[in-house]
Amino acid sequence: MDKVQRGLDMLSEKDRDRCIKDIVSFFHDERNETIGVIAAENILDFFLGTIGPNVYNKAIEDVKILLKKKLEGWEFELDLLQRQK
Repeated sequence: MDKVQRGLDMLSEKDRDRCIKDIVSFFHDERNETIGVIAAENILDFFLGTIGPNVYNKAIEDVKILLKKKLEGWEFELDLLQRQK
């Protein structure tokens, strides 16, 4: 049975299922509380919606910095390859 896709889904179905199981296990192991799959899905959706965009934006900023450094290196390499007049 296909799961209903949510606008907040940033995870594959396999990763989403694993996270839900991990949330249920966390509540059981760390808090001695039993929660169901629906509650775990709600918690996951809450955190994906709350911190997901910040994590995504931070990753984009990190990639921009990395690419800028790489391009600066390539620019230097290309300058070395230029023929002198």
